[in-house]
Amino acid sequence: MSAAMEYDRKMADMGMAVDMPWTAADVFFTFAMWTVMMAGMMTASAAPVVLLFAGMHRGRGGARWPLVVFVFGTGYLIVWTAFSAGAALAQWGLHRAAMLSPAMATSSARLGGTILVAAGVYQLTSLKGACLTHCRSPLGFLMSHWRDGAAGALRMGIAHGTYCLGCCWALMCVLFVVGVMNLVWVAAMTIFVLVEKIGPGGAFVARVAGVAMMAAGMLVWAGRL
Repeated sequence: MSAAMEYDRKMADMGMAVDMPWTAADVFFTFAMWTVMMAGMMTASAAPVVLLFAGMHRGRGGARWPLVVFVFGTGYLIVWTAFSAGAALAQWGLHRAAMLSPAMATSSARLGGTILVAAGVYQLTSLKGACLTHCRSPLGFLMSHWRDGAAGALRMGIAHGTYCLGCCWALMCVLFVVGVMNLVWVAAMTIFVLVEKIGPGGAFVARVAGVAMMAAGMLVWAGRL
């Protein structure tokens, strides 16, 4: 069985029409897939700030600290859920334009190259650097954004999620080039995000990756990759 036929069979088994317009159920399924995938990919890199936040609340002796920590995590996930909605709509648009390959990657070399170059350029911007700095300094984030109570925890979670999104959104868009359902690339991207945020020299790694993505994008655009 060819890869395309196997893909069609799997998508049909999951209720998604690959050669027909998507239904509302198809869009919802794609949104759910992105939400679960983003939660899985970002959990490890978010763990340091969540654990530190939990430790600070537990140390203060509040009886409701587990609930406050849960609310903080919920705020963080709200941001990535919103991104997942946008990603699902983008995937729907690519499907409608017949620009998705059997591997759920864009079939347009120009679009794929543009995504890679844009993601690479973003890796070198000051906005990326600022967001990465916040993500790499959980104690600094908590000290500068502290709010008391459950409502404050929600605001803090959303704020941290926003910095995290600012750091990683372009990297997540690269999945449209390498394949949304490519588990090898999903795992590799998860590890890379972790290295960026908690590894030594994460800012340098981010810039090197940006240059590499721009080079890869130009090769894809030229049809040599």
